[in-house]
Amino acid sequence: MAEHIECVVAGAGVVGLAVARALAARGLETLVLEAERIIGGGISSRNSEVIHAGIYYPQGSLKARLCVRGRELLYEYCRTHGVDHRGCGKLIVAATPLERDRLQALRAAAAANGVHDLTMLDPAGVRAMEPEIACDAALYSPSTGIIDSHGFMTALQADLERAGGIVAFDAPIRAGRCTPQGIHLEVGGDAGLEIRTRCFVNCAGLGAHDIARHLAGLPQRLVPELRYAKGSYFVLNRGTPFSHLVYPVPERGGLGVHVTLDLAGQVRFGPDVEWVAEPDYRVDPQRAQVFYSAIRRYWPALPDGALQAGYAGIRPKLAAPGAGDADFVIQSEAVHGIAGLVNLFGIESPGLTAALAIAELIAGELA
Repeated sequence: MAEHIECVVAGAGVVGLAVARALAARGLETLVLEAERIIGGGISSRNSEVIHAGIYYPQGSLKARLCVRGRELLYEYCRTHGVDHRGCGKLIVAATPLERDRLQALRAAAAANGVHDLTMLDPAGVRAMEPEIACDAALYSPSTGIIDSHGFMTALQADLERAGGIVAFDAPIRAGRCTPQGIHLEVGGDAGLEIRTRCFVNCAGLGAHDIARHLAGLPQRLVPELRYAKGSYFVLNRGTPFSHLVYPVPERGGLGVHVTLDLAGQVRFGPDVEWVAEPDYRVDPQRAQVFYSAIRRYWPALPDGALQAGYAGIRPKLAAPGAGDADFVIQSEAVHGIAGLVNLFGIESPGLTAALAIAELIAGELA
């Protein structure tokens, strides 16, 4: 006999926890099913931990709207919940006059998204902020910051549990079926069981496509192809010369090899873009040579031997290599005709920043 639970969320990453918290806060019985034994073991723990301003995304896109709204919500949440963060600001640097022209296009795109605090700097202005940086010009974003992503997820889990919600670990979803009486889910793990739910939100990150493909009754033409874009990080093995994040002009498939800081002051460089057939989190030390070349375009004084392999993450890409970036895909009843079902695909950057706004959107619809 199936257990009945009002709302089930697949995935205890940052988006899944945010959605579950929002549902529970509205008085809905909520269960999170996590295939791993920890929160945030996938995409959410293998990123740059950057709070994005909303600069890069096409006007009107989900990425643009949810990033800008999510940034506002996230800074407020950090302040009220004691989540460690810092609004350190970011420089987007142009290495050539041609790239300087692209900065103007980025500034216009940001303004269309509601980001109006960017300022253009000449080389002297950049050196006043970051003496080690060499460039032709830069955009400064004061509302970009960094966050303790695990601390954020821990706070979301605590909010969820205070509202009566539960996270079940080692609970992979094996299959499901959509019926007029609700959505039935077959859950594996040590305590395998069947669950019937009115609302099912598929926030499983890299596993979301597989869950959707095993949902009988969901038109399979609506499940987009998943592509894996691996991003490796290298860390600086000496003291940091930077106090801001430093980004190059963005490239197809990513934002380029950039300087990020953690809250302890450690400098990380990355991620790059490497298309892979399946998730692989090993960092190839040989890729450091590509990193040296990319970083020296804006930090020519980077010493030989200063980089050591860090960690890698996987972006869930919906667009083919070379085809540009796809928007978030959030499919609800209006798309597939199944009451109570929401599928999230391609939730890559700026997913961390947008998490609370994504949760607000979904919970408002389902509640």
